[in-house]
Amino acid sequence: MKFEHVLTAFMAEPWAIQREKLGVLADILVARAEGEKLFSSEFATAVSDERAKEIADVDGKVAVIPIYGVLANKMDAFSAMSGGTSYAAIKKALHSALSNEDVKAVVLDVDSPGGSVPGTEELASEIRRVRGGEKPIIAQVNSLAASAAYWLSSSADEIVVTPSGRAGSIGVYTAHDDISAALEKRGIKRTYISAGKNKVEGNETEPLSKEALEHIQDGVNRSYGRFVAAVAEGRGVTSSKVEDHFGQGRVFYAETLLDRGMVDRVATLDETLERFGADTQPAYVRRVKAANMAKAEAASLLVAKIRDGEPITKREFENGLKGLVGLSNSEAERAARLYLKDDQGAPDDDADAAALAAVERLLTEAKTFKI
Repeated sequence: MKFEHVLTAFMAEPWAIQREKLGVLADILVARAEGEKLFSSEFATAVSDERAKEIADVDGKVAVIPIYGVLANKMDAFSAMSGGTSYAAIKKALHSALSNEDVKAVVLDVDSPGGSVPGTEELASEIRRVRGGEKPIIAQVNSLAASAAYWLSSSADEIVVTPSGRAGSIGVYTAHDDISAALEKRGIKRTYISAGKNKVEGNETEPLSKEALEHIQDGVNRSYGRFVAAVAEGRGVTSSKVEDHFGQGRVFYAETLLDRGMVDRVATLDETLERFGADTQPAYVRRVKAANMAKAEAASLLVAKIRDGEPITKREFENGLKGLVGLSNSEAERAARLYLKDDQGAPDDDADAAALAAVERLLTEAKTFKI
């Protein structure tokens, strides 16, 4: 087995990351070490420390700090080749954003499966120390905040998850590979010569002893306890609630996250930025969206009034029908006159047929309670 030392050292780190993602990372690590030009879209976005020295992107009055890919304490060679963000870089960008007089809010744009435990607690504590001021710090799950990424997100003033987003995976683990059989097959017998009773315990050339397992488990439990305590403090709940209701390692979708109190609201990144004064869309797009929303609201109001037997004005009927069926102004006006029996005028077979068909659809929608 080539590169067993690299892989063993990698897996032995305490990780706050989705289990399946760590397996992908291990494969990438070995493939890269063997010289393969392997590309993984899941970890393609790398944010260098040099980039983080600059202030985060500012959209209007809002600073956006990217927290992408695998998280690590520093951007070392592995982090750079696998794609990810360092805790040191995030901290620098956060301080820069908060120090910028033009910035009124900071959004952490989170899309990460988690990362290594070292450095997570320190950055999460720093975020809690600077939150609660005049400039809110918003963690935007866009679209994954797992494990260490949720650890950080829970320290912000508010957590917002995009409708298709996921978060959670509160847990810590490490791994031990016994490669003695593989070495034996290759005719290799390794002997460690050491001083200090426990210096080489848990090494990869022999089965894990009970004492070594207990020591490693103690370390994992310690990190997990700090993870739970940090989430509890960040979310303003008890540690027992985090244990009982936050999944114990599971990842949840937006609606469940909101129900469990793991996030504060469901909204897209653009909606979050706009809430704090950022201009994210061209004027034409805003006008189209506003017009479509007005049509939908008019249609909903009309259907609700017909369903409940409430009085309807001619304008409400016309606007609602245009929103529901897409009639022109003249067609909607004709349908309103026929339905409301208001100054119907001379019969017009073609116009009346189209108007009555629209009214029939309206009545059907009212009966089925759908828009």
